[in-house]
Amino acid sequence: MGIFTIFSKNKEQDNQVLDQGLSKTKTSVFSKLARAIAGKSKVDADVLDNLEEILITSDVGVDTTLRIIERIEKRIERDKYVDTNELNNVLKEEITNLLIKPDNEEADDVVFPEDKKPYVIMVVGVNGVGKTTTIGKLAYKFVQSGKKVYLGAADTFRAAAVEQLSIWGERSGATVIKQAMGSDPASVAFDTLKSAVANKADVVLIDTAGRLHNKVGLMNELTKIRDVMKKVVPGAPHEVLLVLDGSTGQNAFEQAKQFTLATEVNTLAITKLDGTAKGGVVIGISDQFQIPVKYIGLGEGIDHLQLFNRRRYVNSLFGKDE
Repeated sequence: MGIFTIFSKNKEQDNQVLDQGLSKTKTSVFSKLARAIAGKSKVDADVLDNLEEILITSDVGVDTTLRIIERIEKRIERDKYVDTNELNNVLKEEITNLLIKPDNEEADDVVFPEDKKPYVIMVVGVNGVGKTTTIGKLAYKFVQSGKKVYLGAADTFRAAAVEQLSIWGERSGATVIKQAMGSDPASVAFDTLKSAVANKADVVLIDTAGRLHNKVGLMNELTKIRDVMKKVVPGAPHEVLLVLDGSTGQNAFEQAKQFTLATEVNTLAITKLDGTAKGGVVIGISDQFQIPVKYIGLGEGIDHLQLFNRRRYVNSLFGKDE
């Protein structure tokens, strides 16, 4: 396995960006939680009812919220008594355990298997979620780490997507493969992989169209792209990264549902968490779809795209360990 430095080694700086990015969600959760336990010494039915409402309004999702409440109830039943002062730590523990653990969770860098070269990532998601920007930021980080990166502009239905990817290619130093507007997306993916293999690229990121109004059409298109890529690189794509806009709350759940039905999504990137109080969506989506969150977007800057770490995320939302 090859490990290389992409993401910041400055943990303190990363934590500051994380805290700042999640500040709206944190303020919302903390203020409501403080009101829920005001004047209470132990966690009782009223506190749990209030907690349920807090989690649902933070877009954790109903099913995941009920699972968290059930775990806390079992904790109370086991320990006979849970002080309201302990509730924060209990919450943190249960939520951390619910989040799907990503591979190499404690690593500060992306790990790519050396026997999968080029490592192919197909990126999916609806228009406007930050999909192309996420691809650009990843390309920049990969190139900065010394990797040869190819980008495939397979979202051939939007001129803006191709243009945006081309700009990111120039900015990052990645090679962009594109065709005329309206070209077959699978053909673009095929050309990208052929060129990447011929030029011994390390990583390939394939942008795809984000239309959701025809689920059957989406499924067929993504399947065709996958099948074509396998002909060039056996086993490709090695990763299907679904990009979701965290600020859309419940709409992100619906998008996740549609894309997981359309293709085999195995990692998530959740963007725009800095502009919303709905940061709880990370918890619900990871739990509901049993897919690990790999990246989170916390702002416009290159360094605002972070590798996701369950414990750091939960600590940022609910405060550091006491």
